[in-house]
Amino acid sequence: MTQTPTRLLIAASGTGGHLFPALAVAEQLKDYEIEWLGVPDRLEQTLVPKCYPLHTIPIEGFQTRLGFKTLQIFFRQIAAIFQVQQLLKQRKIDAVFSTGGYIAGPTILAARLQNIPVILHESNSIPGKVTTFLGPFCNTVALGFPETAKYLKRSKTLWLSTPVRSQFLAPQPLDLDIQSDVPLIVVVGGSQGAVALNRIVRQCAAAWLAAGAYIVHLTGENDPEANILKHPHYISLPFYENMAGLLQRATLAVSRSGSGTLTELAVTKTPSILIPYPFAAEDHQFYNAKVFADADAAYLYRQDELSSELLEKKVLELLASPQKLDFMATQSASLAYIDSAERLANLIRNLP
Repeated sequence: MTQTPTRLLIAASGTGGHLFPALAVAEQLKDYEIEWLGVPDRLEQTLVPKCYPLHTIPIEGFQTRLGFKTLQIFFRQIAAIFQVQQLLKQRKIDAVFSTGGYIAGPTILAARLQNIPVILHESNSIPGKVTTFLGPFCNTVALGFPETAKYLKRSKTLWLSTPVRSQFLAPQPLDLDIQSDVPLIVVVGGSQGAVALNRIVRQCAAAWLAAGAYIVHLTGENDPEANILKHPHYISLPFYENMAGLLQRATLAVSRSGSGTLTELAVTKTPSILIPYPFAAEDHQFYNAKVFADADAAYLYRQDELSSELLEKKVLELLASPQKLDFMATQSASLAYIDSAERLANLIRNLP
């Protein structure tokens, strides 16, 4: 008799930091029937439906001050628990996997009410509120950073790193006009708050270009000055899909420090200068970056402490020291498992 495939609900919503690791794990579970839970009008509406059935619930996180809006959000969260519970029953879900965020809250509680096992992945060094409060209700909280375990003593934790897309696991060709024998600086501003970082980088660019480097500057889509600098060795793009190929080719990255970006830097062994987004919730980007700085894989600067003169000088120093860059690359590689997606998939397979 043919065994019915295990039915898995993946709850991941909002940003690439939540979605890409979940998609990487899903790729490893081809023997599972996977359905997806998200939120209307978020990134999952673009990425998920071509691969998996997508269900949505209208919820949002507690980001506002106490008041009527907070009560509205609270009651929507309560209603969402019962909506998810009905979905779990109707779709006969056997297990749940979530990468956190506010969609994880009602999903974890609904799963426990149905006695369905849950794996939660926390990618940041400082765990979010959902992970802190609901981690004990999960079978295992998988961690992107080993240091996170000290904040989750009531939960069963396991460091498995953060999964990356499969493209990062094999060499990728680069379709940009960059010579093969020159240093390449990759600047990753991220989707939020890139304007200030972009401005500092453009002030440094002339010195880096004069030193013989190429620059690929990913500015994000909200920088009104994105196209003001022109040079044949300076490539400005709002985003670039082939991040695997770009980071594999990079000599040095100047970057924000979201957990997904840091994992990509580690997997591609890319030395970096990290400038955390200063308004990230609970300053989590700073604490993410500190793990890399403490391991000598990166230099870390607060944005309000960083001048163009300091950044310009530090990049030139590193470009002039291949031995230092090689050491940083080795240290960076030690901070992630290349097979994180496979390890997480096996953790899900071994659920009771």
